[in-house]
Amino acid sequence: MAQRAIRFSETTDKEIQEATRKRGFSSPTAFIRHSVEQELSGRSEELVGAEERLVASIERVRQEVFRLGRAQQALFAFLDSLAKVVLTCVPEPGGEAMEAAVARARGRHARLLKSAGQAMVGDSQLAMQDLVKHGEG
Repeated sequence: MAQRAIRFSETTDKEIQEATRKRGFSSPTAFIRHSVEQELSGRSEELVGAEERLVASIERVRQEVFRLGRAQQALFAFLDSLAKVVLTCVPEPGGEAMEAAVARARGRHARLLKSAGQAMVGDSQLAMQDLVKHGEG
């Protein structure tokens, strides 16, 4: 068994002597040995516990991101179906009315984007701006 020489202040030595008596250890050395062993084993258990909590947290976040991705895909599918119905059922204007209809549609589209942008907060507003810029390009 390896030996170590440790120097303690008088206050700490008195506290060690008192703890040795209170806890029923045979000697201060036995108390110190027990304390060191508890500290060493406790630290590794704390690390394992922290790792397990971290893994569980990451797994919950992964599941939530996956769920949100599925919800987003469902919304895109719904919007796509709605757009197909509207485009199928609404007739295009003929002749001279086409230019006026396109101009009115652009105005309505701009108001729609502005309204949607105002309803959005945070990063979703930036995403909407990116979509608008992508649509213009």
